[in-house]
Amino acid sequence: MTVRAEAERNEIVRRTCKDHLRQYLDSDGEEGYVFRGAPILVLTTTGWRSGEKRSVPLMFGRDGADYLLVASLGGATENPYWYRNLEAHPEAEIQVKAERIPVRARTATAEERPRLWALMNEVYPTYEEYQERTAREIPIVILEPTPRSS
Repeated sequence: MTVRAEAERNEIVRRTCKDHLRQYLDSDGEEGYVFRGAPILVLTTTGWRSGEKRSVPLMFGRDGADYLLVASLGGATENPYWYRNLEAHPEAEIQVKAERIPVRARTATAEERPRLWALMNEVYPTYEEYQERTAREIPIVILEPTPRSS
């Protein structure tokens, strides 16, 4: 994919995510909870440079009590900004339908990744195509629920 084509695709994805986010938040997840057959949550991170709160709708899977995300960006050459945000500030919040859950993020280890990759490909089989599009290993993020601070 050319740099121009990737930039155009990323702009379409950005606009689609913005619309999806608004729909999800306005309805507490009653609208927009499922996209292309996969469940959606809203991840709110702290910007790695700005320090501002950033929210994005993302497909997710479950592994016990944990939530799983795939930092694919559609197979782009770079990791998505939300992943960079979590690397810098692993404390975040997710919204699953109307429920808000504080979480701590970490990237799956090399030992965990094969099992979790298979699990996430059951959720959304297109992830395998995304991996084929890029030379980078697409990270899997584990979101571990944390107690609410009072």
